[in-house]
Parts: sequence; C-alpha cells; structure tokens
Amino acid sequence: MGKINFGRVLLGGIVAGIVIDVLSYVSDGVILKSRWAAAYQGSFTTGQIMGFCILGLIAGVITIWFYAACKPRLGTRYRTALNVGLAVWIIGYVLPNAGYLYISGHQHNLMIYTTLGNLVEVLAGTFIGAAFCKESGVLEAAAPKPAAV
Repeated sequence: MGKINFGRVLLGGIVAGIVIDVLSYVSDGVILKSRWAAAYQGSFTTGQIMGFCILGLIAGVITIWFYAACKPRLGTRYRTALNVGLAVWIIGYVLPNAGYLYISGHQHNLMIYTTLGNLVEVLAGTFIGAAFCKESGVLEAAAPKPAAV
C-alpha cells in the first residue's frame, strides 16, 4: 500500500465539497425551503449559510481522505466510494440529524427529508470527488522493486 497523495485528496475533497454544497442548496434551500422557514420562523442569515458552505467543504475533504485511506482495502473505485459515502452519511448526517431534529422535537418529516437529501449530496460528492483522487504515481513509486538475479 502506498502513501496517500494529499494534494489529490485536497483537490477531490474540494470538488466533493462543492458538489455537496450545491446539492444541499437545491435540497434545503429550494425544495425544503418552506419547511425550514416554518421550523425556524424565518430564514437563515448570510453568515449561517456561509457556515454551512464551509462545513460542506470540510465534509468533502474528510470524505475523500477516508476514501483514499479505504481504497487499497475495499477494492474498486465505485464500490469504495459507495461504502465510504454511506459511512460518512450515517456518522456525519443521520446521527446528528436524528439527535438534533428528531429527538429535540422539530418536524420529524423535515428530518427525514433533509437526511435523505444529505444521502444524495454525500454519495454524489464522494463519487465525483473520488474521480479526482488518483494515486497511480504514488502507488507505483511505493511498490517494492523486484530483486535482480
């Protein structure tokens, strides 16, 4: 197993984060906008929206970092991206959404809809970001060379 190419992880992570942010805007800012407004009696401020965008970028970088670490162990690109995306979705979205929105008594339908939207965001971000996370040069350089006879 070779070393992780962190330059490619950062590139793929930023791409994944942008995909997550754009799809999050479509899901929560367009499709679920009225439900969010009802749940919070108003709209989010510009600062809050920027905070969500930064969190999306961080989530993208961490997801692609996990992908790069798991790829040698879990196999092909698409299967690994699916597994990593699902794991990040459960840990980073399902559990916090269930804890904050469901248990605290917010609209249960909102929690379900936004969490399903998060699934699409994370899987799409992981698949697209993984395409930018190639390590062929690093893996070949790290492989042992055959002994001379």
